Amino acid sequence: QVQLVESGGGLVQIGGSLRLSCEASGRNSGIFAMGWYRQTPEKERDLVALIHWSGNTRYADAVRGRFAISREKVKDAVHLQMNTLRPEDTAIYYCKAQTPYGTVWGLGTQVTVSS
Repeated sequence: QVQLVESGGGLVQIGGSLRLSCEASGRNSGIFAMGWYRQTPEKERDLVALIHWSGNTRYADAVRGRFAISREKVKDAVHLQMNTLRPEDTAIYYCKAQTPYGTVWGLGTQVTVSS
């Protein structure tokens, strides 16, 4: 069974940077894409960035040019480099993995951008 472990959240000032990481455990996971989503009490869980093992990436308009998703090729892990953070980036960030057997979610990590 695939499990996702997220790390890297925290408190940062406006304009600062954070790097989120997500690593999948479990043999023969079949993972072919991983991504990050975020959710606040006022909004649904929305896509932030996604990377397919083919190398294709997708970003939300709100983060394009500020965030960058990357993959570690030797293991099922992704990183999200977040720069020029804004108060509206404050949310719980969830890692998601897509496998032939279904979707797996992490427990989430809090990102808070303060002034």
